[in-house]
Amino acid sequence: MNLLEAHGIEKRYSGHLALDDVSIMVPKGTIYGLLGPNGAGKTTLIRIINQITGPDKGEVLFNGRKLEANDIYKIGYLPEERGLYKKMKVGEQALFLSQLKGLSRNDAMKRLKYWFEKFEIQSWWDKKIEELSKGMAQKVQFMVTVIHEPELLIFDEPFSGFDPINTQLVKDEILELKKKGTTIIFSTHNMSTVEDLCDHITLINKSKNILSGQIDNVRMNYGSNIFEVGYRGNYDAIASNLGGMFEIINNNIENAVPKLQVKVSNPAESNKLLQSILPHTEVVSFNPVVPSMHDIFIKVVSEYNKTHGLSNN
Repeated sequence: MNLLEAHGIEKRYSGHLALDDVSIMVPKGTIYGLLGPNGAGKTTLIRIINQITGPDKGEVLFNGRKLEANDIYKIGYLPEERGLYKKMKVGEQALFLSQLKGLSRNDAMKRLKYWFEKFEIQSWWDKKIEELSKGMAQKVQFMVTVIHEPELLIFDEPFSGFDPINTQLVKDEILELKKKGTTIIFSTHNMSTVEDLCDHITLINKSKNILSGQIDNVRMNYGSNIFEVGYRGNYDAIASNLGGMFEIINNNIENAVPKLQVKVSNPAESNKLLQSILPHTEVVSFNPVVPSMHDIFIKVVSEYNKTHGLSNN
């Protein structure tokens, strides 16, 4: 079942079409990647989901019904632009923002104690926000985003300002939230993070949804019909037997187990390839070579822009 659905969303600003018939379906308990170049329309869609603005056309459904004003208490939003008050003390501000999310003062204090201890930031309580680094302030904002335990979390570039250690800390927390059943929309330009965290993706470009799907299926669909074979045996015997039937792309003998890359005309020929190799060697591994999300992002956006006579800027 989908927690959130957006159907046929259109939004214009002063003659600029920010979203053009965009639809997404976000399954419950998953991490959904919302991808696209700068200015593609991602933030506009996020603002509509958060009811900061409304669509000109289309509708948003939450738990199978039209999104309502009170649903905002079931959503946590961490924007890319940080919104903390620099002159306020960390603890005072965290308490204030937690109560804005609908928590009582008592519940907010209990949950803040848990998170301050978990992040080992107890000493920050009486510091002013302006005394914190960007990464430290980001930790505080992450904490107050999740503190009311919403059904849906929306993270827009959540790792901005973090060093590798704190990036991993927040990644682990996001995966833990997913494990507990939270649904997460995740917007980022870091494609390796998308591969690490996301189950499904939608790619928006020039205001339109140009690619959607389960991430493993998307990567397989954009594969180049190349299989990597880890083997133990005589390469010449393998090569002579494959000659004329398959194209050998590469033979890497630098690893403890040599790896051969072979191109087939279509994925269905993978069984025939394996049958051709087995009589001549011991096959240690046999896997399709799939492109990275980074490569798919560039390929799909570039091809779309070229087809429609648009620039990549």
